[in-house]
Amino acid sequence: MWVPLLNAFNQPVYLSIADALARDIASGLLSPGERLPTLRELAQALQVTPGTVSRAYSEAQRRGLLQGEVGRGTYVRATPAAEISAAPVAAAAPLQGSSQVLDLSIIKPASDTATSWLRSALVELANSTDFAQTLDYAPDGGHPAHREAGAQWLRHSLPDAVWQQVVITAGAQHGLLVAISALTECNDLILCESLCYPGIISLAHSLQRRLRGVEMDEQGIIPASLRELCQRERPTMLVCVATCQNPTTATMSHQRRAEIAAIAEEFDFLILDDDIYGFLASDTTLRPLASYAPERSVYLTSLSKSVLPALRIGYLYSPPRLLSRLTAMVRSSVWMPSPLTAQLASNILAEGLELKLVRLQREEAARRQALARELLPGLRIRAEAHSYHLWLELPEPWSADEFTTLARAQGVKVLSGSQFQPERNGETRGVRVVLMSPTREDELRFALTQLASLAGASDPRRFY
Repeated sequence: MWVPLLNAFNQPVYLSIADALARDIASGLLSPGERLPTLRELAQALQVTPGTVSRAYSEAQRRGLLQGEVGRGTYVRATPAAEISAAPVAAAAPLQGSSQVLDLSIIKPASDTATSWLRSALVELANSTDFAQTLDYAPDGGHPAHREAGAQWLRHSLPDAVWQQVVITAGAQHGLLVAISALTECNDLILCESLCYPGIISLAHSLQRRLRGVEMDEQGIIPASLRELCQRERPTMLVCVATCQNPTTATMSHQRRAEIAAIAEEFDFLILDDDIYGFLASDTTLRPLASYAPERSVYLTSLSKSVLPALRIGYLYSPPRLLSRLTAMVRSSVWMPSPLTAQLASNILAEGLELKLVRLQREEAARRQALARELLPGLRIRAEAHSYHLWLELPEPWSADEFTTLARAQGVKVLSGSQFQPERNGETRGVRVVLMSPTREDELRFALTQLASLAGASDPRRFY
């Protein structure tokens, strides 16, 4: 196995490895087409993290030294030695942090296709007749053209959506802030899943709302538990992720959605339908939860999960009676979402590019879910075929906090189930594992192998 000599280099380790590759290829020590060690093998040999080796391989690929083949590994490119320079590129990318941990904690889409589009879209926008409008103030709720573009995106889920009922926000998190702030009061009771998105927890506490989790099963919130809670206390709002729920990936059936909507009618509370992952549903006939009780539901989505995290544009779809309160809260919180970003989002939607991106994201997520099933055999997993993440139920004697701490020490970052608990009323054994974060498939393969090895250990103390 090729192992580089690094003692002659006074620079970051990943650059030293890349330089050693260039030197050994140029000298003929490494031959064109030769297979290189895996991330894990080389990391163990050099006593560095797999992230450091991954970064070195990426730098070497950028220099034209290597090529990766999905499922087969990394190879020396068939390039004549005379064309290869052992010197590093002057403008080498800076280190992103000293830990070099493989981060499986942030839910985000694969961005290669969208990044390429964005470069050309920015140039086109700068030269377009709409550019001047994007640099000025926008009216309450957003420019009508931008709201119409949002309605076009919403019509994939809500076929009758009209632009007049669309409110533009600065991303989905801002949409949650706007809806909770505008439609509930201090000390109001807000319900959510017993394991929910941490952003809801932080918002509820910062806005001084009482937050209560409702018991869940494999389809999400259990209607009987919701009704029982409503009989004891009267909630003002239910915040719910009905499709590919974060963190458990639970997806409500048609019947479950209808039952939840009926309870909202019975006990007279609002539904905030956070459908940010709705486009990932395996059952494409599912209708949003909001469509079962449209007069008491606010529907929320965005483009950050289907296109790019940096495209911070969200869309609230509201019954007419609530529109003025929502638009006023947008104005109070940020005055207006960026019209420049809203125009970029509108250009995506006008070109129909979002459909291509959704298809690509679903396909990539499905490939990674299949890889997870292959590498996590015998473990209890909850997942949807096209979801970006999975929920791993740990065997005894693991606790979620202990597992995540030791996983990070092994070079892999995942989130403990305790971070998703609206109430600290018991220990959870689950962890959320995000599959779309590592760019390279070999990085994901290594990270999942590490998690499987850790979870399969009978005694966690051996890793201390």
